[in-house]
Amino acid sequence: MKGFAMLGIGKIGWIEKEEPELGPLDALVKPIALAPCTSDIHTVWEGAIGDRHNMILGHEAAGEVYKVGELVKDFKVGDRVLVPAITPDWSSLASQAGFPMHSGEMLGGWKFSNFKDGVFSEYFHVNDADGNLALIPEGVDPVLAPMLSDMVTTGFHGVELADVQFGDEVLVIGIGPVGLMAVAGCNLRGASKIYAVGTRPKCIEAAKFYGATDIINYKNGSISEQVLELTNGKGVDRVVIAGGTVDTFEEAVKALRPGGKIGNVNYLGGGDYIKIPRVEWGVGMGHKIIAGGLTPGGRLRMEKLAKLVSCGKLDISKLVTHKFNGFDKVEDALLLMKEKPKDLIKPVVIVAEDLMEK
Repeated sequence: MKGFAMLGIGKIGWIEKEEPELGPLDALVKPIALAPCTSDIHTVWEGAIGDRHNMILGHEAAGEVYKVGELVKDFKVGDRVLVPAITPDWSSLASQAGFPMHSGEMLGGWKFSNFKDGVFSEYFHVNDADGNLALIPEGVDPVLAPMLSDMVTTGFHGVELADVQFGDEVLVIGIGPVGLMAVAGCNLRGASKIYAVGTRPKCIEAAKFYGATDIINYKNGSISEQVLELTNGKGVDRVVIAGGTVDTFEEAVKALRPGGKIGNVNYLGGGDYIKIPRVEWGVGMGHKIIAGGLTPGGRLRMEKLAKLVSCGKLDISKLVTHKFNGFDKVEDALLLMKEKPKDLIKPVVIVAEDLMEK
């Protein structure tokens, strides 16, 4: 089978591999729509998770079941499915403890394009199919479905980690696709003021659509100083970090009220340590809580997020700004994600011929 792979740090290309072996609980899926992610950029060009050789990239997909293992009960060949970016081993002790994303080891639920081949392939392997796949429901466009795989679930997890409550004032740092979904999640959870940090006009437009009440331009100075000015020196109740670097935590802590919470879902592609300002952290006693987490993944979460779309509570169409027809366009879409032109939020590659736009 053909796949688009990381050949080494800074190197990408098409390769041929054997079709993955199928276990009794597993499925093989052929993609119908794919999306590259900034995480792929961190992985290839920054070497953020170390060197990988001939590893097929990609972790955002909707697909059609191609084969199923003999013990798979709920899915059959031909089913069109949502495929989460995070596919835990649901019988693991970590899953039983409530941390399925860390099944096997830290970040062990993140398998695609981490330590096994990803979804940018003619066929890809999904472990524990009954626990990880979800049928694409009526009302969810299969072309947009890959947004649920990672962007929606990760943005919402940032909101969960920050524990956003009714009436909270929230700062969302970064309004790429994950940050936009964090804004949407804050809005759904009843936040009052949502301060969104970003500069690209297309992203600002989408942030306002999803519920941002104020836009903060980090090019105009310190994020925290702007937040403190807007909040009369009080700061915000919650912060969701969906972009930035190891230095971003300093701004988040400074912008946060005592007793507030920070939820980080940003993939830190470089740096050895994050920076926590001692005084603004209450010299260690300010009750400013920092939580960072990988999204849970799995079938139930995909089904619940899909319901938000199918019932009209969440419009994911605003995330997709560029569409490519044909599997061979994966490379073009990935490089577009790397270049990040001003009019880009997210590209999608349409693989199934019946879904291609003429």
